[in-house]
Amino acid sequence: MEQSKNVLIIVPAYNEEESIGRTLQSLLHTTKASKYNIDICVVNDGSKDRTAEIVQSYPEVKLLNLPYNLGIGGAMQTGYRYAYESNYQIAIQFDADGQHNNEELNTIIEPLKNQEADMIVGSRFVLPTEYRGSSMRRIGIVYFMYLLYALTKQKFTDPTSGFRAINHKIIKEFAHRYPKDYPEPEVLIYLHKKGYIIKEKSVKMQARQGGASSITPFKSLYYMIKVTLSIIMQKVIKE
Repeated sequence: MEQSKNVLIIVPAYNEEESIGRTLQSLLHTTKASKYNIDICVVNDGSKDRTAEIVQSYPEVKLLNLPYNLGIGGAMQTGYRYAYESNYQIAIQFDADGQHNNEELNTIIEPLKNQEADMIVGSRFVLPTEYRGSSMRRIGIVYFMYLLYALTKQKFTDPTSGFRAINHKIIKEFAHRYPKDYPEPEVLIYLHKKGYIIKEKSVKMQARQGGASSITPFKSLYYMIKVTLSIIMQKVIKE
Protein backbone atom coordinates (compact mmCIF):
# COMPACT_ATOMS: atom_id res chain seq x y z
CA MET A 1 0.00 0.00 0.00
CA GLU A 2 1.28 3.45 -0.91
CA GLN A 3 2.45 5.45 2.09
CA SER A 4 0.27 8.46 2.95
CA LYS A 5 1.76 11.78 1.96
CA ASN A 6 1.45 14.93 3.96
CA VAL A 7 0.58 18.39 2.65
CA LEU A 8 0.11 19.59 -0.94
CA ILE A 9 -0.07 23.26 -1.89
CA ILE A 10 -2.13 23.74 -5.06
CA VAL A 11 -1.41 26.93 -7.02
CA PRO A 12 -3.89 27.60 -9.86
CA ALA A 13 -2.22 29.83 -12.45
CA TYR A 14 -3.52 31.56 -15.56
CA ASN A 15 -1.17 34.03 -17.30
CA GLU A 16 0.84 34.65 -14.13
CA GLU A 17 4.32 35.02 -15.67
CA GLU A 18 4.92 38.29 -13.78
CA SER A 19 4.40 36.81 -10.32
CA ILE A 20 4.62 33.00 -10.40
CA GLY A 21 8.41 32.93 -10.03
CA ARG A 22 8.40 35.09 -6.89
CA THR A 23 5.48 33.13 -5.45
CA LEU A 24 7.27 29.79 -5.94
CA GLN A 25 10.56 31.10 -4.55
CA SER A 26 8.79 32.26 -1.39
CA LEU A 27 6.86 29.02 -1.05
CA LEU A 28 9.96 26.86 -1.54
CA HIS A 29 11.89 28.90 1.03
CA THR A 30 9.11 28.37 3.58
CA THR A 31 8.29 24.75 2.85
CA LYS A 32 11.93 23.62 3.00
CA ALA A 33 12.15 25.00 6.53
CA SER A 34 8.75 23.66 7.60
CA LYS A 35 8.31 20.86 10.12
CA TYR A 36 5.70 19.41 7.78
CA ASN A 37 6.41 17.49 4.59
CA ILE A 38 4.97 19.96 2.05
CA ASP A 39 4.90 19.56 -1.72
CA ILE A 40 3.88 22.19 -4.27
CA CYS A 41 1.77 21.69 -7.38
CA VAL A 42 0.99 24.36 -10.01
CA VAL A 43 -2.05 23.86 -12.24
CA ASN A 44 -1.31 25.83 -15.39
CA ASP A 45 -4.81 26.69 -16.57
CA GLY A 46 -4.15 27.01 -20.30
CA SER A 47 -1.93 30.08 -19.95
CA LYS A 48 -0.90 31.87 -23.13
CA ASP A 49 2.21 33.42 -21.62
CA ARG A 50 5.42 31.95 -20.08
CA THR A 51 3.77 30.64 -16.89
CA ALA A 52 4.42 26.95 -17.65
CA GLU A 53 7.99 27.64 -18.82
CA ILE A 54 8.80 29.46 -15.57
CA VAL A 55 7.30 26.70 -13.42
CA GLN A 56 9.37 24.10 -15.27
CA SER A 57 12.51 25.91 -14.10
CA TYR A 58 11.64 24.74 -10.56
CA PRO A 59 12.18 20.94 -10.60
CA GLU A 60 10.87 20.62 -7.03
CA VAL A 61 7.44 21.81 -8.20
CA LYS A 62 4.89 19.48 -9.84
CA LEU A 63 3.40 21.06 -12.97
CA LEU A 64 -0.04 20.00 -14.22
CA ASN A 65 -0.72 21.47 -17.65
CA LEU A 66 -4.31 21.99 -18.80
CA PRO A 67 -4.55 22.36 -22.61
CA TYR A 68 -7.46 24.81 -22.31
CA ASN A 69 -8.49 27.46 -19.79
CA LEU A 70 -11.09 25.83 -17.50
CA GLY A 71 -11.35 28.65 -14.97
CA ILE A 72 -10.59 28.54 -11.25
CA GLY A 73 -13.03 25.70 -10.53
CA GLY A 74 -11.64 23.37 -13.17
CA ALA A 75 -8.05 24.20 -12.24
CA MET A 76 -8.64 23.56 -8.53
CA GLN A 77 -10.53 20.32 -9.15
CA THR A 78 -7.57 19.13 -11.23
CA GLY A 79 -5.29 19.87 -8.28
CA TYR A 80 -7.63 18.15 -5.82
CA ARG A 81 -7.87 15.07 -8.04
CA TYR A 82 -4.07 14.91 -8.13
CA ALA A 83 -3.97 15.30 -4.32
CA TYR A 84 -6.54 12.52 -3.86
CA GLU A 85 -4.87 10.10 -6.27
CA SER A 86 -1.49 10.83 -4.66
CA ASN A 87 -2.96 10.24 -1.16
CA TYR A 88 -2.17 13.63 0.37
CA GLN A 89 -3.76 14.22 3.79
CA ILE A 90 -4.06 18.02 3.53
CA ALA A 91 -4.45 20.27 0.48
CA ILE A 92 -4.00 24.04 0.48
CA GLN A 93 -5.27 26.48 -2.14
CA PHE A 94 -2.73 29.26 -2.69
CA ASP A 95 -2.98 32.09 -5.25
CA ALA A 96 -0.22 32.51 -7.85
CA ASP A 97 -0.35 36.31 -7.79
CA GLY A 98 1.44 36.80 -4.48
CA GLN A 99 -1.59 37.92 -2.44
CA HIS A 100 -1.24 35.16 0.13
CA ASN A 101 1.37 35.10 2.86
CA ASN A 102 3.51 31.95 2.74
CA GLU A 103 4.60 32.54 6.35
CA GLU A 104 1.03 31.86 7.49
CA LEU A 105 0.81 28.34 6.10
CA ASN A 106 1.07 26.86 9.59
CA THR A 107 -1.91 29.00 10.66
CA ILE A 108 -4.20 26.98 8.42
CA ILE A 109 -2.36 23.63 8.60
CA GLU A 110 -2.17 23.15 12.37
CA PRO A 111 -5.94 23.15 13.12
CA LEU A 112 -6.34 20.37 10.56
CA LYS A 113 -3.41 18.44 12.00
CA ASN A 114 -5.05 18.77 15.42
CA GLN A 115 -8.37 17.59 13.93
CA GLU A 116 -10.14 20.77 15.07
CA ALA A 117 -11.88 21.19 11.71
CA ASP A 118 -12.27 19.71 8.23
CA MET A 119 -11.64 23.02 6.44
CA ILE A 120 -9.78 26.14 7.51
CA VAL A 121 -10.41 29.39 5.64
CA GLY A 122 -7.81 32.15 5.91
CA SER A 123 -9.83 35.31 6.64
CA ARG A 124 -8.82 38.96 6.26
CA PHE A 125 -11.61 40.07 8.57
CA VAL A 126 -11.57 37.95 11.74
CA LEU A 127 -9.17 40.54 13.16
CA PRO A 128 -8.36 44.02 11.75
CA THR A 129 -5.70 43.88 9.01
CA GLU A 130 -4.28 46.34 6.49
CA TYR A 131 -6.12 44.69 3.61
CA ARG A 132 -8.01 47.13 1.36
CA GLY A 133 -9.73 45.54 -1.62
CA SER A 134 -11.77 47.21 -4.35
CA SER A 135 -15.25 48.48 -3.45
CA MET A 136 -16.83 45.84 -5.69
CA ARG A 137 -14.91 43.07 -3.95
CA ARG A 138 -15.85 44.37 -0.50
CA ILE A 139 -19.52 44.52 -1.52
CA GLY A 140 -19.34 40.93 -2.76
CA ILE A 141 -17.70 39.72 0.45
CA VAL A 142 -20.32 41.38 2.68
CA TYR A 143 -23.16 40.19 0.44
CA PHE A 144 -22.08 36.54 0.55
CA MET A 145 -21.32 36.75 4.28
CA TYR A 146 -24.95 37.72 5.02
CA LEU A 147 -26.40 35.32 2.44
CA LEU A 148 -24.48 32.37 3.89
CA TYR A 149 -25.35 33.38 7.44
CA ALA A 150 -29.06 33.50 6.53
CA LEU A 151 -28.85 29.96 5.18
CA THR A 152 -26.42 28.33 7.63
CA LYS A 153 -26.48 30.48 10.81
CA GLN A 154 -22.66 30.35 10.67
CA LYS A 155 -20.73 33.56 10.09
CA PHE A 156 -18.08 33.39 7.36
CA THR A 157 -16.32 36.78 7.46
CA ASP A 158 -14.31 36.12 4.28
CA PRO A 159 -16.34 33.74 2.09
CA THR A 160 -14.40 34.62 -1.09
CA SER A 161 -10.96 33.92 0.39
CA GLY A 162 -8.88 31.65 -1.83
CA PHE A 163 -6.42 30.86 0.97
CA ARG A 164 -7.87 27.71 2.54
CA ALA A 165 -6.89 24.22 3.62
CA ILE A 166 -8.86 20.97 3.67
CA ASN A 167 -8.38 17.49 5.07
CA HIS A 168 -8.38 14.17 3.21
CA LYS A 169 -12.15 13.66 3.53
CA ILE A 170 -12.86 16.90 1.68
CA ILE A 171 -10.05 16.29 -0.81
CA LYS A 172 -12.01 13.18 -1.83
CA GLU A 173 -15.23 15.24 -2.09
CA PHE A 174 -13.59 17.92 -4.23
CA ALA A 175 -11.79 15.41 -6.46
CA HIS A 176 -15.18 14.21 -7.63
CA ARG A 177 -17.28 17.38 -7.35
CA TYR A 178 -16.27 21.03 -7.40
CA PRO A 179 -18.09 24.14 -8.70
CA LYS A 180 -16.85 25.56 -11.99
CA ASP A 181 -17.18 29.32 -11.50
CA TYR A 182 -16.27 31.38 -8.45
CA PRO A 183 -16.41 28.28 -6.20
CA GLU A 184 -15.21 29.70 -2.87
CA PRO A 185 -18.61 30.84 -1.44
CA GLU A 186 -20.48 27.92 -2.98
CA VAL A 187 -18.44 25.16 -1.39
CA LEU A 188 -19.02 26.62 2.07
CA ILE A 189 -22.75 25.85 2.02
CA TYR A 190 -22.11 22.51 0.31
CA LEU A 191 -19.74 21.39 3.06
CA HIS A 192 -21.85 22.92 5.85
CA LYS A 193 -24.88 21.01 4.58
CA LYS A 194 -22.90 17.75 4.70
CA GLY A 195 -21.90 18.37 8.31
CA TYR A 196 -18.24 19.20 7.84
CA ILE A 197 -16.64 21.53 10.39
CA ILE A 198 -15.43 24.79 8.83
CA LYS A 199 -13.45 27.38 10.78
CA GLU A 200 -11.77 30.67 9.92
CA LYS A 201 -8.32 31.82 10.99
CA SER A 202 -7.09 35.39 10.80
CA VAL A 203 -4.47 35.96 8.07
CA LYS A 204 -2.92 38.95 6.33
CA MET A 205 -3.13 39.42 2.57
CA GLN A 206 -1.64 41.94 0.20
CA ALA A 207 -2.35 43.32 -3.28
CA ARG A 208 -1.46 41.10 -6.23
CA GLN A 209 2.24 41.31 -7.08
CA GLY A 210 1.87 41.15 -10.87
CA GLY A 211 -0.52 40.52 -13.73
CA ALA A 212 -4.15 41.58 -13.80
CA SER A 213 -7.30 40.15 -12.32
CA SER A 214 -9.71 38.58 -14.81
CA ILE A 215 -12.64 39.72 -12.66
CA THR A 216 -14.29 42.83 -14.16
CA PRO A 217 -17.28 44.70 -12.64
CA PHE A 218 -19.58 43.04 -15.18
CA LYS A 219 -18.18 39.59 -14.41
CA SER A 220 -18.50 40.30 -10.68
CA LEU A 221 -22.20 41.07 -11.05
CA TYR A 222 -22.70 38.03 -13.27
CA TYR A 223 -20.94 35.76 -10.79
CA MET A 224 -22.86 37.19 -7.82
CA ILE A 225 -26.17 36.37 -9.48
CA LYS A 226 -25.03 32.95 -10.67
CA VAL A 227 -23.45 31.93 -7.36
CA THR A 228 -26.47 33.21 -5.41
CA LEU A 229 -28.77 30.93 -7.39
CA SER A 230 -26.36 28.03 -6.95
CA ILE A 231 -26.07 28.60 -3.19
CA ILE A 232 -29.85 28.71 -2.77
CA MET A 233 -30.21 25.54 -4.84
CA GLN A 234 -27.58 23.86 -2.66
CA LYS A 235 -29.73 24.71 0.36
CA VAL A 236 -33.07 23.47 -0.96
CA ILE A 237 -32.05 20.36 -2.92
CA LYS A 238 -32.08 17.10 -0.97
CA GLU A 239 -29.30 14.68 -1.90
